[in-house]
Amino acid sequence: MKKKYTALLSILFISAVLSWVYFTIMPQWLPADEPLLSDFSTKRALEYVKAISEKPHYIGSENHKNVASSIEKELQKLGLETKIEEGTTLSDWGNLVKSKNILARIKGSNNSKALLLLSHYDSAPHSYSHGAGDDATGIATILESVRAFIHNKTPHKNDILILFSDAEELGLNGAALFVTQSKWAKDVGLAVNFEARGTSGPAYMFMEVNGGNAKMVKEFSAANPKYPASNSLMYSIYKMLPNDTDLTVFREQGKIQGFNFAFIDDHFNYHTAQDDLAHLSPKTVEHQGSYLMPLLKYFSNSDLNNLNSDQDYIYFNTPFYFVSYPFSWVFPMLIVSLLLLLFFIFIGIGKRTLAVAEIGKGFIPLFGSLIVSGCVAFFGWKLLLEIYPQYKDIQQGFTYNGHYYIGAFLFLSLAVSFLFYVRSRTENLTLNHSIAPIILWILLNLGIACYLPGAGFFIIPVFCSVLMLGWFVVTQKTNPIFNLIMSIPALVIYVPYMIMFPIGLGLKILAGSAVLTVLVFSLLLPILGLFSKKGLWAILFFGCAIACFVMAHLNSNYELGKAKPNSLDYIYDADKDKAYWASYDKSLDEWTKIYLADNSVNPLFLNVNPLFSKYNSEFTFAATALVRDLEEPQIDFLKDSIIGKYRYLKIRITPNRKVNRYDIFANDNMVFHNMKANGAEPLGQKGSLYLRKNRKIISYYVVDNQPLELQFMIPSKTILDMELMESSFDLMNNPAYSMEKRKSWMMPMPFVLTDAVVIKKKITPTAKQVIPVVVQKTFSLQNTITNDTIPDPEAEN
Repeated sequence: MKKKYTALLSILFISAVLSWVYFTIMPQWLPADEPLLSDFSTKRALEYVKAISEKPHYIGSENHKNVASSIEKELQKLGLETKIEEGTTLSDWGNLVKSKNILARIKGSNNSKALLLLSHYDSAPHSYSHGAGDDATGIATILESVRAFIHNKTPHKNDILILFSDAEELGLNGAALFVTQSKWAKDVGLAVNFEARGTSGPAYMFMEVNGGNAKMVKEFSAANPKYPASNSLMYSIYKMLPNDTDLTVFREQGKIQGFNFAFIDDHFNYHTAQDDLAHLSPKTVEHQGSYLMPLLKYFSNSDLNNLNSDQDYIYFNTPFYFVSYPFSWVFPMLIVSLLLLLFFIFIGIGKRTLAVAEIGKGFIPLFGSLIVSGCVAFFGWKLLLEIYPQYKDIQQGFTYNGHYYIGAFLFLSLAVSFLFYVRSRTENLTLNHSIAPIILWILLNLGIACYLPGAGFFIIPVFCSVLMLGWFVVTQKTNPIFNLIMSIPALVIYVPYMIMFPIGLGLKILAGSAVLTVLVFSLLLPILGLFSKKGLWAILFFGCAIACFVMAHLNSNYELGKAKPNSLDYIYDADKDKAYWASYDKSLDEWTKIYLADNSVNPLFLNVNPLFSKYNSEFTFAATALVRDLEEPQIDFLKDSIIGKYRYLKIRITPNRKVNRYDIFANDNMVFHNMKANGAEPLGQKGSLYLRKNRKIISYYVVDNQPLELQFMIPSKTILDMELMESSFDLMNNPAYSMEKRKSWMMPMPFVLTDAVVIKKKITPTAKQVIPVVVQKTFSLQNTITNDTIPDPEAEN
């Protein structure tokens, strides 16, 4: 390779490898011809998506019932006998709901463990989400794959169970209903779940395992899906995030392991009114189908009786192979890399190719570029939030122009790196300086091996960089072709994370992507550090960053299809006979100003009992409102008894208007025992003690306007201090309010209660109801009552 063209050819090679990684991670083209009936058809799957996601279908809505009915009919069209299971569950999130699961079974030839295909059919409440990505794609993928499977008359040993669960969006209640109450649950050997946190991009595989993952990794690899996008670091990160799926309940409550498949790009559409067919990428649906078809064929004939393992495996996808190996290899690989590095340094110093002083100087540009790039990205994003305050209202943390910002800060980091290494002009100097980043990477991998072993494969590119150094030490010259080949692992393994992390975790971690960019640049110093005109390359990448910032600015405004989320609630305090408008918005827009611009009040008093929000959002604006004539719920104390040291209460709350949700709060000092709600016991109740994470006791999602009935025990000397918030999701179409319509470039904010009419009221018995009954028990019984064994007065009386 001529030195004159080395830099250009190296950039072309790196670009080609990155393009190869991008184009092989998921399908990029859909079949031009009409697919055969024997094949999975994205076109047919999208017809299912269209039917399911035509309207929002959150639980309790009429559309929810219609979607359930249509799914049941589609299963029956496939010749399957359907089964409906209904029941009430109180999840460990404190969410209570009556769920309706839709099931079907395809009998296998052997009486063995069954393969479960799982997806949920409810859409997110509050935000008018159509649920196209989350989770009509999952339903459609299963229906179309099963259709092709049945059409092909594929022989299979195992039963295939289909579960379209309900109330996933509320607290995984449908999954809890199946695992804890369905007779079919004991038949399941493996579950395959389809999910989404966006509307495009590759579908990543996340495992849910009890114990080690070795057998699951081997079986997934043996199934041989065409585009396996996954690695063992993903699940480690997934477990740290506030995101659970139905499969989490299967693993925790039913000891059933499985595979999640979920896509996360266009995260800004997640749980919004823009989660519709128009925003859904057909290539993503194709990717989901490319998983299920081979998995369905393989696992319907595999031994699913015991997929447990005591051993964990590292695993990651590459464009040509799904790599896996035991965790036990992580430390040996790290030690070998370190020993090789020390060996080559020793040889290099002996040959006077390397010098201790120059090796030490290599830390200066390394840490300089790391600090500058990290700070530029960290403070740069904070500055952008001040320049564009509208970004703060996108709770997912990933803006519509977020891809441009990722590009901008990555290019800036490359420019900074080239500038810091501009004085490394010779091969000798560059290779001396390349040792500092290798040492840093080895130290990072030592931490990974100890605390995040799922990322143990990060050592592989480091090992390759040690070999680049070794070639130079032994031959006293670099080999550009060898170095480019050795750069492939770094490009394949590290670079996707630069983009994936901000998409999945939000642009607030752009600094992490910037730092990773510098770390990869420094690891490839034997290539990039030998560019003859680093200053010009820095200018070029700086220009690319400016271009990305310009494009981001041009796409910074909201418009139809890229709407601004905003929120508004009407809250009536029945005890004070006062009403308020309230919003979660960070900044008011022309629509919310209609209600909140005047007579603003401090919203803090509304946050004493915080309504559930994925991102712990609180009301930010409040203003007084006209008191409307609202029918308050009826609160009846059915029982109020004292038994020994405990007070037993049974309370029924009946709505007198069409409502969708009840939130019950209690003073922090209240300790609850033997909690039941509408007959359901909490999944997370330990002994008799009902565990709660904050003031909220229960969120009850109302179906068919059914009342809420609570029964529980509290210490007899505890003051009853509880409050109810009754919500209906009808603010925008309630004739009592004459609401202005949102502009076309606005939409309801996801993850918070919005567009709701709320009644806030203390839960207190009326004078006629305060009839405490003191029940005398024998001495022996009273002295055996403990926190773990408290008698249930429902059984006593």
